[in-house]
Amino acid sequence: MINLPHFLQKSIVLLRLYAFFSFILLLCLDVKSQNLTYARYVLDSLCSPQMHGRGYVNNGDKIAAKFIVEEFKKIGLESKTKNFVQPFTTSVNSFPGKMSVTINDKLLSPGKDYQIEPGSPSVSGTFETVNCNEEDFLYPSRLKNIVSQLSDKFIVIHPCYKELTKDEKKTIQEYKSFFIYSDKNTALGTLILSKEKLTWGASTEVLQKPTFTLKIDSVSKDITSLKLDIENKFIKKHKTQNIIGFIKGATVPDSTIVLTAHYDHLGRMGKDTYYPGANDNASGIAMLLNMAKYYKDNPPKYSVLFIAFAGEEIGLVGSTYYVENPVMPLKKIKFLINFDISGTGDEGIQVVNGNIFKTQFDRLQKLNSETGLLTQVKVRGESCNSDHCMFFEKGVPCFFIYTLGGIKAYHDIYDKSETLPFTDFEDYFKLMIRFIDHF
Repeated sequence: MINLPHFLQKSIVLLRLYAFFSFILLLCLDVKSQNLTYARYVLDSLCSPQMHGRGYVNNGDKIAAKFIVEEFKKIGLESKTKNFVQPFTTSVNSFPGKMSVTINDKLLSPGKDYQIEPGSPSVSGTFETVNCNEEDFLYPSRLKNIVSQLSDKFIVIHPCYKELTKDEKKTIQEYKSFFIYSDKNTALGTLILSKEKLTWGASTEVLQKPTFTLKIDSVSKDITSLKLDIENKFIKKHKTQNIIGFIKGATVPDSTIVLTAHYDHLGRMGKDTYYPGANDNASGIAMLLNMAKYYKDNPPKYSVLFIAFAGEEIGLVGSTYYVENPVMPLKKIKFLINFDISGTGDEGIQVVNGNIFKTQFDRLQKLNSETGLLTQVKVRGESCNSDHCMFFEKGVPCFFIYTLGGIKAYHDIYDKSETLPFTDFEDYFKLMIRFIDHF
């Protein structure tokens, strides 16, 4: 062995330490890269045209479910059902074919210029119109005159540009909503011109008349001619499924943390237009699958159940079915976290039920303060606006967490994979791991 000078020995030690910490840093960066790369792969897959918006046209929900099952298998999760699937049926209204709206000889673009009310029936033909203004709903005499002209025509409701009081706005909204679906409205259907962004939904029933919402800048002031060719398909018993995976706890297997996210979205509005649903909620599934990968490699103290729900967008149908048919007793759930909208985070996260389960919320907020991972952890009260609600109503302690800030695309054709930034996805993921591991 050669005896090196002291300063050279010290330099070699420092170089070795530098190399070691550089390796650790690169390893951490690589893990971060892997998380984001996998999240992006999940997002791109679920938002692709082949998934048809994960709705009820062309079996989009079934294709998405098959993808999640394959990911559960690759990760190595245990199945609590046959092949990870919990099947159930639901009614749903869908639009698989023709979707054509022509106003004053101008063919409009679905999703961009207009949207159809999700419960609308099929309709085809050329129709006369009666134009009115939202303000007319404040005056019974005006409304009576409009009603007298509606037979075999479509009513067109223009927005009011006059300055209105808060009470007047409320009255208009209440009367307009009632009128559109009331027997007093003898029109064949309704066109609502709106200054707001188009936000679509889904329906488990079919209404008697079609209704459309049009962006005000997509049409001329008065609508004098209307041509429609719309095809709906009502499915009384659509077969769909929740997807369930499991990791047994290393030290307390009889107590379970449940992590959930819904994978369904709005599907197609006609054969040529689909709603990708990147932020809502392919991003939540990306978080769920990343959590599954992490806990498979790092065995958790408690058991962890992973549930990807179907039917959230049509009324929390999948989670409702699950709580009535749980694969393990609900009383064994130590805590549940529902991920719905996980793709931004510029302004931190919002925690629904945060002021109800205050001990858990305070712990989450403290962990974030100690680590500085997110801009803020914002509290919100009880709200039945996602799948956590069905568990909460059964007495299960739970949070629904969603990211804040960033893009505003929601329930529209612009909620795309390529424009979802995943701004703080990695830091959000790290905070959730710390929070879960502190139970």
